[in-house]
Amino acid sequence: MQRITITIEDDLLAEIDAAAEARGYQNRSEIIRDLARAGLQQSAEDATPSGQCVAALVYVYDHAARDLSKRLVQNFHGRHDLSLATLHVHLDDDSCMEVTALKGGSGEVRHFADHIIAERGVRYGRVVMIPTASDKKPKARKRKHGHD
Repeated sequence: MQRITITIEDDLLAEIDAAAEARGYQNRSEIIRDLARAGLQQSAEDATPSGQCVAALVYVYDHAARDLSKRLVQNFHGRHDLSLATLHVHLDDDSCMEVTALKGGSGEVRHFADHIIAERGVRYGRVVMIPTASDKKPKARKRKHGHD
């Protein structure tokens, strides 16, 4: 590990210190390392997508929006090869949240997630993509997992 010196504006440092205190960090170095990692990961995600990935698509929508539920189901059926599973949560009288696990080519996953988020009636959406090794084949299990 190396020690470096950086210059940060007072307002930004105050925000970092407040976030560190709220999250329980012991010192500035720890939160700055975590923020740097998060920024690098986001930067990599924003770069040209390539390779295989798994992703979590989270979105909140107005369940009463005209034909939205039907459109969402049609979208997922149209790309059933990407969708692994969906969790549906009723938030209140008007809003539902869905969390969908996706798997496939990064470009396809990003395009599909952006399409879902852009649907009229979807109030909020975000996708978290995690790259996976594309050349690995699933191994046969020799022992059971503890949760089988």
